[in-house]
Parts: sequence; structure tokens; C-alpha cells
Amino acid sequence: MLALSRKKNEALIINNNVEITILEVKGDQVKVGIEAPREIPVYRKEVYLQIQEANKASSDVAGTVDALKNLGL
Repeated sequence: MLALSRKKNEALIINNNVEITILEVKGDQVKVGIEAPREIPVYRKEVYLQIQEANKASSDVAGTVDALKNLGL
């Protein structure tokens, strides 16, 4: 992991097309602004993990349905 120090209104550039700017710092919270092309999804990590779990559960159900179809029932 790369750890960088940034102050309010300072930014980082990732891959020439994603800009992350520190908007505000209050106590232990940091407000971050992200500018990225629309085709690049940006999620909070906890939301991303929920999406991954939902996708996994969905594929497990799809696999079960396919297995039942193959039984010829």
C-alpha cells in the first residue's frame, strides 16, 4: 500500500484520468472528492463488498437452477 500525506485542497492523480482531492479534514474524518470518467465505477469499500457477495449469491442460485434443469425434472 502506498501511503501519502495530503492537506486540504491537495490532490492525487491516478492513471491520468482519476483525480482524488482532499476537500475537508475534521477530527478523524476526511472528506474526499473523486473525479473519474463515468465508465469507472467508484464505491465505498463496504458497498463494494456487499455487491460482490450479492453477485456470488446470485451465481450460486443460477448454478443450482442449471443443475436442476440438467436432471430432467
